[in-house]
Amino acid sequence: MHDMTAPARENRVPPSQPLLSVEGVTLEYHAPGRIVRATQNVSFDVWEADRFILLGASGCGKSTLLKAVGGFIAPRQGRILLDGRPVSGPGPDRVVVFQEFDQLPPWKTVRENVAFPVRASGRLERREAAERADHYIEKVGLSRFADAYPNTLSGGMKQRVAIARALAMEPRVLLMDEPFAALDALTRRKMQEELLALWEEVRFTLLFVTHSIEEALVVGNRIALLSPHPGRMRAEINAHEWDMQSGGSPQFQAAANRIHRLLFEDAEAVDGAEA
Repeated sequence: MHDMTAPARENRVPPSQPLLSVEGVTLEYHAPGRIVRATQNVSFDVWEADRFILLGASGCGKSTLLKAVGGFIAPRQGRILLDGRPVSGPGPDRVVVFQEFDQLPPWKTVRENVAFPVRASGRLERREAAERADHYIEKVGLSRFADAYPNTLSGGMKQRVAIARALAMEPRVLLMDEPFAALDALTRRKMQEELLALWEEVRFTLLFVTHSIEEALVVGNRIALLSPHPGRMRAEINAHEWDMQSGGSPQFQAAANRIHRLLFEDAEAVDGAEA
């Protein structure tokens, strides 16, 4: 049986090179009657096993940037490299988890939902796909619900299924677009803690979008702060600047205050320009 606790990876880049590189990326999209510039000359590197956060207010282009990494939007300028190769479209090496709870087909059981993308990609036969699904369902603590249907699950449980389904693809990068934003505060914090525990065990590479400063500090080990209209790299903050395990620590609060100040300065600048 395939050992999914330590999945084999082919074509690994040397440790001295980033897994994902975003190089001078400018993104645009069409809105009614106009073209909107979402990001301007954004650059950053994501290393293997990073928990890299894109943080900023609404309108900073963070979700558009995530879609570009996913291969759904082509950069107007710049390029995105994965394993040293240009991203030219969607692929199973990048899997997205969205915040919507209705991303699971309701006619499939939890096991079928998790196994289906692996089967559809042609990577595994039915039995092997079911085994891998059971492996990741166990990782997110839902083994007792493997034969349940989505309409019997809570919002948090549905998101666990979506995470298991994404990890079952064993992607090079897991992309998460505000995955816990629609949850209540207590469930959201529990999901953040469970995501970190899962990362400690599986050590996947994460690119995570949020507008919550606290969530960025809890989930991430590196945070890219994007300014709005269009999004530009404002700053990058690294985990050594705060204590992720303690939201009340002086380092955590200092990092939160610094981010809040930078975001507030950007908001004032935008408001002044629009006045």
